[in-house]
Amino acid sequence: MGKRRSRAKPTTTTRMDKLDTEVIGIATCRICEESFSTTITALSEAIDIYSEWIDECESVEDDVEQEEEVEEEKVYEEEGEVEEEDDEDERVSVKRKFNYRDD
Repeated sequence: MGKRRSRAKPTTTTRMDKLDTEVIGIATCRICEESFSTTITALSEAIDIYSEWIDECESVEDDVEQEEEVEEEKVYEEEGEVEEEDDEDERVSVKRKFNYRDD
């Protein structure tokens, strides 16, 4: 008589835990101890965090420069209005002084 063949045991599937798709990456400056954090993925590297930090700093700097330019324009406009009034006052005083008539 021959041997009985045994059935293969079913393989058990081990379930792996899902990894977080978004993780927080933090970069810190050694000199000033300023830090920056951003979301990263499994493909992100340290240079990616640093690059995002630099980009963010540049965009903030650009925003500040634009705000300063707008404020300077407002100041120039206000000074221009004041100077126009002063010029008009000077013309009136000169006319009065020399009794000029505009007819």
